[in-house]
Amino acid sequence: MQQCNLVGRVNALETFGLVDGPGVRFVVFLQGCNMRCKYCHNPETWDKNTGEEWTPKALFERAFRYHKYWKDNGGITVSGGEPLLQIDFVTEFFRLAKEKNIHTTLDTCGQPFSNDKAFLEKFDELLKYTDLVMLDIKEFDEEKHKALTGHKNSNIKEMAQYLSDRNVKMWIRHVLVPGLTDDEQGLIDLNSFIKQLKSVEKVEILPYHTLGLMKWEKLKLPYPLEGVKTPTQEEIDRAEKLLEIK
Repeated sequence: MQQCNLVGRVNALETFGLVDGPGVRFVVFLQGCNMRCKYCHNPETWDKNTGEEWTPKALFERAFRYHKYWKDNGGITVSGGEPLLQIDFVTEFFRLAKEKNIHTTLDTCGQPFSNDKAFLEKFDELLKYTDLVMLDIKEFDEEKHKALTGHKNSNIKEMAQYLSDRNVKMWIRHVLVPGLTDDEQGLIDLNSFIKQLKSVEKVEILPYHTLGLMKWEKLKLPYPLEGVKTPTQEEIDRAEKLLEIK
């Protein structure tokens, strides 16, 4: 049922995204994230109380202007920030998209996931209108994940298993940071975990970059990875081999 008074907080829109799901995508970056990843390239999305307010209907109408460019394999992606923090808004937005048979992708780190009954009811409703989940697994080891992001990851692993059990299509992404998320055992353990999931269609390595550094400086935030270099092609190839990416 459409919720007329529902609004979401949006940080930015990208009309021709090429890396946030299959094909050409209209990408919505929502406001708000609980994680504080040391390498975050969108720290301006952390604050839940900023951003531009949109209704699902108005946002969908904006997105639908570009539908001719999506052809048979594009669509709409909602990213962040963390879209699950605005789960009701995303659900209604995706519901409108599916009325037009548009492919929908949820780009999430999974941090808000919970086995709480109230959350799962909302999550299951969202999954009715979600074609693909791109899950960013930032680090497999729980304590290292907490040091990296400020949060443990047991619930994120549970979310991956939950999606697998329901045969929801997934892409798994991992940001490769030299000296931080590239240790051999961690990548081997991550690969073992991914291999037992039934619905993973794709695994991607996202090389760490410093393009977000200016945003940290603009926000007057100390950058935790000062001096860390981007991974070499050799380091990327090694990680892809450990994750059995072909």
